[in-house]
Amino acid sequence: MKIAVLLSGGVDSSVALNLLKEEGGHELSAYYLKIWLEDELAYLGDCPWEEDLSYAREVCERAGVPLHIISLQTEYLDKVVGYALRELKAGRTPSPDIFCNQRIKYGEFFTRLDDSYHKVASGHYAAVEQVESRFVLKTAADPIKDQTYFLSHLSQAQLGRALFPLGRYTKAEVRTLADSMNLPNKDRKDSQGICFLGKIQYRDFVKFHLGERSGPIKELGSGRVLGEHQGFWFYTIGQRQGLGLSGGPWFVAQKDTEQNIVYVTHGTRLTGRAKLSLTVADGHWIDAAPLASDQIRVKLRHGPASTACRLLPLGGKRWWLRMEQGDTGIASGQFAIFYSADLCLGGGIIE
Repeated sequence: MKIAVLLSGGVDSSVALNLLKEEGGHELSAYYLKIWLEDELAYLGDCPWEEDLSYAREVCERAGVPLHIISLQTEYLDKVVGYALRELKAGRTPSPDIFCNQRIKYGEFFTRLDDSYHKVASGHYAAVEQVESRFVLKTAADPIKDQTYFLSHLSQAQLGRALFPLGRYTKAEVRTLADSMNLPNKDRKDSQGICFLGKIQYRDFVKFHLGERSGPIKELGSGRVLGEHQGFWFYTIGQRQGLGLSGGPWFVAQKDTEQNIVYVTHGTRLTGRAKLSLTVADGHWIDAAPLASDQIRVKLRHGPASTACRLLPLGGKRWWLRMEQGDTGIASGQFAIFYSADLCLGGGIIE
């Protein structure tokens, strides 16, 4: 089987490559995707991509696999970064990693490959299975590392070519494999944060593009001014860190984008603001939309936490959702992703 392996320089994708190498019978080629921010904002970080690429090269040299570098900088700017900035400027909370996978890694990259490649493999923690003529996305063995939330908007065509060798492993097992394979990056820490930022700090990225504009931080209800912020776009609903307020804990509860006001509420009053229902737009279903009678769960953010819910169609691509457990950190623009047992069904954007 001819397989293209997306290699980031991190441990996960390196182990995935070597697992496929050990299987034998595959014609492997590795690809490092170069993104636009790594040049534009390099001064904000610490060699954002050169270190990654050096590890990727060494991993490939040891495995005897050719490495190709593909620039998708313009595509990232247009299809991922532009979306994220528009959402932030509108006061919403984007999830660029979802579109990073859908539009770039399994989108634009696919257009660069010829049809002779049967599969595109990566170090994501997930699994794909074929059921008759359809493909399903299944959760990984490690519930904490599971990345189906970020893969939830892949299409049938994309899943049909996707290969996730790490789906049956836990992170601890992958680390053990990296050690047994004596990989050059076996002790390298996992990368954190948004897909396109690398080592660039999220706040620095936002400041570079949207600037700063001072405004008040007010207590919701009383209107009492508690402090000052440098732009509502730096904050998301439910945020606790970075407010710089005394007498807390304080949580972001609301934003007035026209007046540039960030409203907060005290932790003692937070549970009273938990929401049980919401609407979801732009629904995307990996196979077919769930029925109202289906037993499903929803994740409002990446991680192991989920809650049972009831989902009803509102027409078009809009859905009404009522959860068994309320959530205090729901923000417009976030993604609600739905599951049935170990299947990721897809999801949509919270209105």
